[in-house]
Order: sequence, then C-alpha cells, then structure tokens
Amino acid sequence: MKSIPVDHLQDKTNAGLQIKAFLAGDEHENKTESTNAHRDDHYIFFLLTKGSGTLKIDSQDIILTSGQLYYILPSQIHYRIKSHSAQGWFLAVDTSLIAAEFRDVFEQLNLQVPCELSDYELKQYSTLLELLLNEFIERKDDKFYLPIIHTLVQSFSAMAASTYNAVQTTDNKHNRSAELAHQFKNLLAAHSHTIKSPSAYASMLHVSTGYLNEAIKKVTGSTATYWIQQEIFSEAKRLLYHSDADVKQIAHELGYIDTSYFIRSFRKASGMSPLKFRMLNRK
Repeated sequence: MKSIPVDHLQDKTNAGLQIKAFLAGDEHENKTESTNAHRDDHYIFFLLTKGSGTLKIDSQDIILTSGQLYYILPSQIHYRIKSHSAQGWFLAVDTSLIAAEFRDVFEQLNLQVPCELSDYELKQYSTLLELLLNEFIERKDDKFYLPIIHTLVQSFSAMAASTYNAVQTTDNKHNRSAELAHQFKNLLAAHSHTIKSPSAYASMLHVSTGYLNEAIKKVTGSTATYWIQQEIFSEAKRLLYHSDADVKQIAHELGYIDTSYFIRSFRKASGMSPLKFRMLNRK
C-alpha cells in the first residue's frame, strides 16, 4: 500500500523550528513546505491577525479568521493553508521542544478547534512571535542561538497550552474524569489498530467499562466506543481519501482480519460504505 508522505522538520532545518510571517496577498508560498496531502512529524501552529484562511485537514475544511489560534497535530493529514487576504503567523515546532504537559493539552479529546483570542492575547502572541522571528533570523551566528530561540518557542507553547486549557469547562479541569479521559486518549493513540474494545481499555485503566464510559462522556459528551470508532475510522477516511489502497488493504492496515466486518463497521459509523465515501469525497 502506498503510504501517505511525511514531512520531516529535520530535513528543512537543524534549529527544531520554522517560523514565517505571511501578509495579505501572500499565498503562503513556503517552497520548503509540501503542497500535497501529507503528515508532519512535528506540530504546526497558525495565528491569524487579519483576514481569513482555509485549511484542509483529514478531508475537512477548517476556516480560520482574524484573531484565531489553531494547531495541527503530527498525525493529521493536511494541505498547505490557503489564505484569503490573510495576515498572520506560521510556526512549525519539533515535538521535543514542547513539554509533555503542554502536549497533553493539545492532544485531548474534543479540544482541537480554532480558538478565539482576546485583544490582549492576540497582542501578546504577536509580540512574542515577532521577537522569535527576529531572533531566529538575526542570531544564527550567536553562541547561544538555539537556547534563545528554543526558550521563546517553549514560551509560545506554554501560552498556547494555557489558552486551550481555558477552553475546557470548569467541571472538566483537574478531576478524575478529565485525568481518565487523558489516559484513555493516550492508550487509544497507541493501540487503536489492535485493541477496539472499550472493556479492554477499561481493564488497562483498572476501572469498569461503565465507569470509563461515564467519565469519557462527562468530559467529551460521547462514549468510549464513539472515540474508538473516531480514531479508527478517521484514519480509514484519511487512507481512503489520500491513498489508492483498496478496502482490503486499508482494513488490514487498521487491524481488521475480516474485511466484510470492517466494511459493516465503517458503514455503521459513517453512514456509507468505504467505497462510497471515497467516490463522494474525491469528486
């Protein structure tokens, strides 16, 4: 099966990050960035200060408007941003430069949405990114170049984590349900191709299936079964949309021995067969 290409940040820079300010009329023509559908091995952040832009991520269009912050996770398939008289910032960051506690925030279930910033937040983000860009360009021959720009990136990621952490409802912060949802998410990311039963995840987390479902639903509004299906079939849709692999190959890639069962499960979760999804979305 032809795999989805992965952009490696290390192939473009030894600094662990890339930063670019784009202006109105600039279609974000970064020649080092892939124009085709691809994954990244790093995080990407966008901050729009004026205008609007569109991102196609996992076959969905995400519209960003002025004053919004957004990020793309390493596993997601996407195209380059299309800006419509937009102005703002692009920042690519190696995962090693983002503290684990911040990654925990970015990778929570049901959290990744364009985030509206206050005027104060927008000003602070813009000031920090402008400083980072200047240091990134001007200090390349400085002995302490990397510590300086890495510290600034870590400040940015801390601010972004703080902004997104505030998106959560008060009831979901610092409680057992939120902690369990986070642990479940990590297990799901690691084992979705081999473990598809809520009871198996509950056992790994040393709780009952009912308690796990109750906790996940309290935090996200949906059950553990729903998120297991989301993880599996989101990847299935990526492969159907972006690769030429047949349904049997995709089923096998996702851990299904019985292709017919995969097709039935996909239809139940998506309302259509895998081939119909491919046909409709490739028009």
